[in-house]
Amino acid sequence: MDIITQLQEQVNTIAGLAFNTFGMLQRDAFPVRLSPNYPEPPTTPSSAAEDAASPAEEPKLVSAALVNAAKQFDLLVAALPLAEGGEEAQLKRIAELQAENDAADQELQKQLEAAEKELKQVQELFRQATDNCLNLKKPD
Repeated sequence: MDIITQLQEQVNTIAGLAFNTFGMLQRDAFPVRLSPNYPEPPTTPSSAAEDAASPAEEPKLVSAALVNAAKQFDLLVAALPLAEGGEEAQLKRIAELQAENDAADQELQKQLEAAEKELKQVQELFRQATDNCLNLKKPD
C-alpha cells in the first residue's frame, strides 16, 4: 500500500475516532435545565452495561487512541519523500509528465477514431446482412 493511501486511511481513522468521541460525550452528558420555566430534566438510572463499560475510563481510552492515531499520522507524513531539486525541477517534471500525457492522449484519440470507423463498417455490414435476410436475397 502506498504512503498516500496510508495517510488517507489514517485521516479516516482520526475522523472516526473524533466522531465517536463526540457521540460519547453527547451520550454521557448530564441533562441541563434550559430555563427556570422548564421542569427539572429527568435523571436516567445507570444500567449494569454502563457500569461495566466504566464511563470514567472511556475519555482516557479515547484520548489515548486519538493521540496514537495522530502520532501514526505524523510518522507517515515524515516518511513522505522530500521534493528533489526545488520548485523549478518540480515544474519541469510536471511539464514532462504533461507532454507524456498529451502524447498518450493523441494516440488514444487515433485509436478511438479507428475503432469508430471500424464500428461503422461493421454496422453497415450488419445492416446489409439483416436486409438480405429479411428480403431473402442472396449476398452479393
